[in-house]
Amino acid sequence: MEQFTQHTGLILPLDRANVDTDAIIPKQYLKSIKRTGFGPTLFDDWRYVTVGEPGMDHSKRVLNSEFVLNQPEFVGASILLARKNFGCGSSREHAVWALVGYGFRVVIAPSFADIFFNNSFKSGLLPIVLDNEMVDFLFDKSLSGQGYSLTVNLEKQQIVLPSGDTFAFDVDHYRKYCLLNGLDDIALTLKHTDAIKAYEEQRKQEAPWLF
Repeated sequence: MEQFTQHTGLILPLDRANVDTDAIIPKQYLKSIKRTGFGPTLFDDWRYVTVGEPGMDHSKRVLNSEFVLNQPEFVGASILLARKNFGCGSSREHAVWALVGYGFRVVIAPSFADIFFNNSFKSGLLPIVLDNEMVDFLFDKSLSGQGYSLTVNLEKQQIVLPSGDTFAFDVDHYRKYCLLNGLDDIALTLKHTDAIKAYEEQRKQEAPWLF
């Protein structure tokens, strides 16, 4: 998993509440569990005019020019701004994989669905909860037509505005540690390989019939 220390990026303002995981990545793409290759199908039903299927050349599909992701002023956006209850619906990890595959490193919203929120940290995506007033402010700025970028400093737990003003956000200490060090659950476990091997050797001596 890629480490997250500090990220500067353009905001993509997705002005919708209750964006569910089926909207983030439709069910027909859930057959693969490789974690990669989902970027072109992010927000598939909103992003394209034509219906998508696995294995298609998505670069040849007709884009929906009215969808914010396809508008030229937001090309290259890597910070997603949304409304309340982002990531609700079924508990598919593919939703996070699609966001990361597209290039998003941060999602900001007033609230998140619990499972999506937990899955995000495990794939290097930082979900930040801000109050409605601050989210409204960021929507106003990012929809001004000029493009609006932020710097997110995870170590300091600060968001830096283009003006230089900063404000804080909360993040769980354990999740912060994992993101700063690029550790998912498996990598975190592998840090204790020697202790695991020692335990297994001890168990072989204590209960050889189990082996």
